[in-house]
Amino acid sequence: MGRRGQSITLSISDKDKEQLEQIAVEQGMMWGDRPNISRLVEAIARRELLIGRNNDWSETRIRVLHQSIQTLIDAGHPESAQIVAQLLAERRELSIPLRSEIDRFLETPLASWRLQIDQYIRRQTPFRLTYRDAADYPWSFTIRHARITPYERRQYLECWCEETEGNQDLPELQHNWILRLDRIPDAAISTVQGQWRSHLDYLEVEMHLLKGLAFAYEAKTADVSNEWLSDRSPPVRSVVRRVSSTFWFFREVFRYGEDCVIVSPTFVQERFKQKLHTLCEQYGLID
Repeated sequence: MGRRGQSITLSISDKDKEQLEQIAVEQGMMWGDRPNISRLVEAIARRELLIGRNNDWSETRIRVLHQSIQTLIDAGHPESAQIVAQLLAERRELSIPLRSEIDRFLETPLASWRLQIDQYIRRQTPFRLTYRDAADYPWSFTIRHARITPYERRQYLECWCEETEGNQDLPELQHNWILRLDRIPDAAISTVQGQWRSHLDYLEVEMHLLKGLAFAYEAKTADVSNEWLSDRSPPVRSVVRRVSSTFWFFREVFRYGEDCVIVSPTFVQERFKQKLHTLCEQYGLID
């Protein structure tokens, strides 16, 4: 006759008991169809289950994992993004706002239209998209290359389209469109025939960075070259950038102020000068 095990009494709340039962279920420790807390405690005592702290992750690790969720979504991997979000949701050290954000993400499945766009991009399949802009104007685009791109904390569908009418960029870039994702939910999306393009249209633009910016500048993935000009004093950094949209490129240049000068091509420099001229007129600096 086998010896009966020793009994112990646990003084815990009903909530903690439910949590222990949930862990027992997750570990397959059951008594019939009921979770077996005794087996769970026994496994811990025998070091079959290792106990680790759940509140010792650094702020840097949490921030990087949080940022990776959006990166994975933008890259068309929503399932992987959910795995990372679930990993964060299990941690105790999350701030209340961050935990609320993670919980909302896990409770809200990615919209069907977004999954559809991600699939087209991943499979390199051309598609047609119709939607209405902020002024409720209808647009239709035949898209032969696309990617999800973040600009100033918003997400955009950056795409090469057959249609150019209404695009106010330079002629060399008028096939490129940048559509706000939060205005696409009401869009109609369908497959079209034809080839997928390997990339957007680009211009290579050279800019010179001066003074402190020359030393503080951090290279971007679209930079073709990044080098110091040896014949300049004080030092000048020359950066050649692949530009797919002058609108967003000029917004960056404006942030750099007088420490950045667009050098070439001339027609890009002239377009920027026009914007500077308009700005000076608005401030009464010229007649």
